[in-house]
Amino acid sequence: MTFKALRLAALLACLAGASSPARANDTSAELAAGGLVLTRSDSIEMRSEDLYISQQAVRVRYVFANTSGKDVTVRVAFPMPDIGGPDFFQGDVSIPIEDAPANVLGFSTKVDGRPVKAQVEQKAIATDGEDRTAWLVANHIPLAVHLGGVDEALRALPKAKRDEAVRLGLYDPDQGGVWVLKTTYHWLQTFPADRPIVVEHAYTPSVGATVATNVGTEYGADIKDKYCVDKALTDTVVRAAKADENGNAPWVDHWIDYVLVTGGNWKKPIGDFRLVVDKGSPKNLVSFCGSGVKKISPTQFEMRRTNWRPEKDLSILLLVSRDAM
Repeated sequence: MTFKALRLAALLACLAGASSPARANDTSAELAAGGLVLTRSDSIEMRSEDLYISQQAVRVRYVFANTSGKDVTVRVAFPMPDIGGPDFFQGDVSIPIEDAPANVLGFSTKVDGRPVKAQVEQKAIATDGEDRTAWLVANHIPLAVHLGGVDEALRALPKAKRDEAVRLGLYDPDQGGVWVLKTTYHWLQTFPADRPIVVEHAYTPSVGATVATNVGTEYGADIKDKYCVDKALTDTVVRAAKADENGNAPWVDHWIDYVLVTGGNWKKPIGDFRLVVDKGSPKNLVSFCGSGVKKISPTQFEMRRTNWRPEKDLSILLLVSRDAM
């Protein structure tokens, strides 16, 4: 097993996790994903978006309407998070489905209740920014840089080819493969003129984690603004830490990033947007930026918007109780 594979195996055996500037050696980094991206169209409206996010699942239900008076066909895409790069495994990155060459999040989608068979496009981008997919394919090197066998295949190349891989920004003898794998699922979708259609998709999120919580510590300022951590939450954590004989609060930080702003290629703002964040256990705590958030169950929090166009992405901080892990 290579050094890179050992690092990944150790990571996946531990917490499902993410990066933090505060406790970098005890964290693993999340891969931010989001929703569907449509080719820009002035004919299609998003009537509604219903988004559910938990540590176990992201589920989105869209209702799209074509207002042009005639059927419109556009390409719909779901971009996977980028994987790879020179520092990829040094950051200890959370990969939900570890043995998938393309579908690391277990992405699936339906249109009007029927599964969609999407095409997959993968590109290997070298450290110089060039697309080197064709070179890797021609030399029988797997594109999935995160899987075992890649470094072995690179080392097995003739020396001239290995040297070429180094020159092309694909291979570092100390780190193995160093390209960034870009994966996109896409398909052509017809939006009929006479009725709205329902598009649903789901995947397993990449969840960042660390071994403690930074809330209420000297590192808390690093996350306060990103997750809108308020005084009440901070005070709760500080009180719990003071009550512990070792000064440790009974939670660990997990986090999920969701890309909201890249999908707005439709005619109008989202007509009706609903977000539900599920913290998992009543013992867990949660914080994210949003106004009008209300608690709708012991573990779920809801935010609604009308005629809304997101201006920034969503970052969710979960303080997971050690008792709930």
